[in-house]
Amino acid sequence: MIVFYVSGHGFGHASRDIEVINALAARAPSLPIQARTAAPRWLFDLTARTRVDFHCIEADTGLVQVDSLRIDIPESIRRATAFYATLDRRAAEEAQALLSAGTTLVVGDIPPLAFAAADRADVPSFALANFTWDWIYEEYDEIVDAPRLLPLVRAAYARAHAAWRLPMWGGFESFSQIVDVPLIARHSHRDPVDVRRHLGVPLDRPLVLSSFGGFGVRGLPLDRVDCLAHCTLVVAEATVARSHPKHLEHLEHPTRVVQISDADIYDAGYRYEDLVAAADVVMTKPGFGIIAECAANGTALVYTSRGRFREYDVLVRDMPRYVRCEFISQEDLLAGHWWPAIERVLSTPRPPKPPTDGASVVADLILAQVERT
Repeated sequence: MIVFYVSGHGFGHASRDIEVINALAARAPSLPIQARTAAPRWLFDLTARTRVDFHCIEADTGLVQVDSLRIDIPESIRRATAFYATLDRRAAEEAQALLSAGTTLVVGDIPPLAFAAADRADVPSFALANFTWDWIYEEYDEIVDAPRLLPLVRAAYARAHAAWRLPMWGGFESFSQIVDVPLIARHSHRDPVDVRRHLGVPLDRPLVLSSFGGFGVRGLPLDRVDCLAHCTLVVAEATVARSHPKHLEHLEHPTRVVQISDADIYDAGYRYEDLVAAADVVMTKPGFGIIAECAANGTALVYTSRGRFREYDVLVRDMPRYVRCEFISQEDLLAGHWWPAIERVLSTPRPPKPPTDGASVVADLILAQVERT
């Protein structure tokens, strides 16, 4: 039994862990896998290619998002402080769950609870991430009001056997052993032309995919984005109501904006990475998952700022090595002034394609550890 503890902060942690699960299933189809997370179950149901024993638990508190571009820092620190004050009790309860499941190995992405619980259960545990929560929290001035938070998080991380560190990283000082692994990314295996035909969009115009994750963005000006004279825009979000691909008829260019729900994508036999591969440009906030997905599928990326989140500076520094990218201010994003940034990124030379087989690499590391256990 391999148990994944997955941060419930956004979709990125779960998406990359599911890729590892899929790689494990391809190598060892009978290997039992469990997920313990507050990430949405539907994401596992739609994208995991094997049975996952899913348990909804609060594995960590992450950050409190107002939306994809705004973070409530004081509330984030307050919730984390309350959660880690009860870490010993939570770890004892989780250790019993691990023992009851006959757990062989724990992977944590990247809740400290995973390693505290595994240590109590005497089960080897491994971190899989590109950042650590102590590294995120220590950046905030509000941490002075929570003097016990960072020591508790770091002590839990120190109980892991090793960290499998992804690119574009920050933190990891608490881990005694670190193994660097390639990008974990979802790769499309569908013809982009077929995807565009399913959406009912032109084949001879640039396609822009608006992708702001599970939290979304309030006030995107779909009725006045200036790129519609040059591009087709697809809005695909979990929050869009289930329907068939829908052109927004009230717009000036109704056939150039399409809304589709995540559920509709999968109902039609496609996956989200197929939309990314069919697009010329993704309009987004920077995150590990979407950067890796654009790198794997050769798609350019236009990104905006995302509030006081330490990972942002690392991603902005490193992502030009992996993808064509261009910045757009939140003011221009929300005013609909998209075309200048899109035009610039489309003229940017492609960087060399990086290794994006991290899921396979991590799956092999897990199986090698299982054989030694």
